Amino acid sequence: MNFPESHVTRTTLLSSFDGLLQPALFRDHGPNGLQVEGRGEVRKLVSGVTASLALIDAAIAENADAILVHHGLFWRGQDGRVTGWMKQRLARLLAHDINLFAYHLPLDAHPALGNNAQLARHLGIEVQEGPESRFGEQSLGFLGRHSMASASALAEHVAQALGRPVTMVAEPDRPIERIALCTGGAQGYFESAIAAGADVFITGEISEPQAHYARECGVAYIACGHHASERYGAPAVAGHVAAELGLQHVFIDIPNPA
Repeated sequence: MNFPESHVTRTTLLSSFDGLLQPALFRDHGPNGLQVEGRGEVRKLVSGVTASLALIDAAIAENADAILVHHGLFWRGQDGRVTGWMKQRLARLLAHDINLFAYHLPLDAHPALGNNAQLARHLGIEVQEGPESRFGEQSLGFLGRHSMASASALAEHVAQALGRPVTMVAEPDRPIERIALCTGGAQGYFESAIAAGADVFITGEISEPQAHYARECGVAYIACGHHASERYGAPAVAGHVAAELGLQHVFIDIPNPA
C-alpha cells in the first residue's frame, strides 16, 4: 500500500525555522529566513553549508523543494547586480521553483542545534551552562571543557575528528582546561575569548594578528577550517524541523578546503 508523502506549506516551514532560530534577536550581515521563494508546498528538504551552484544542482538532482543553508546568497554591502555566479545560482533556483532558506548568526548561536553547539558535541567538548558560558559580540562564542591535557593533543584530536589539518599557534605542551569555541570566520573573537579566561580558542580561520596575540597572551589558537567547523548546524536544524513536520531531509556536504 502506498502512503501519500507528507508535505507542508512554505509558510509553515519558514515559521518553524524562525520559531526555532529566532532571527529577530540578531544583528546580522544579511537577511535571515526565506531568501528565494519557490513552490508553495514542500515535501523534501536539503541542507548544506553554502548556497553554491554545486549544492543547488545536487538539490535539484534530489528533487528537493527547499534548501536550508548557513551561507545564503545575499550579504550587506555586496554588489546588487544579478550577473555571473549570482545569475547562475538564481537561475537554477527559479527554473526549478526551489525555496532557499538561509540563517547566518542564528544558526551559529542555537544552544543545542547550532554550529557552535554541534561542533562542540562532535569534538566531545562539554559546553558550560549558565550566563557566563558565552563570550563575544552578541554572546555567540561558547565556553567549555575537554579531557585533553595539552594544546597539541587537542589540536591532533580536532584534526582527526574533522578529517583535515589544523593550524595551531601555541607551545605544544600548553596545559588546556577552559576552551573557547566559535565557528567560521570568528578570529575577531579571540580577544574576547582571552578576556573570558580561555586556555585555547577553536575557530575556523586565523588572520595575521591572532598569531601574535596567542604568543603574547599565552592562549592557544586552533584554526580548523571555516567550512569544516560549520558543517554540522544546518543538518541538525533541518533534520529536527523535518522530523517535526514529517518531511524528507537530505544533508549534502560540498567539499571545501577553506
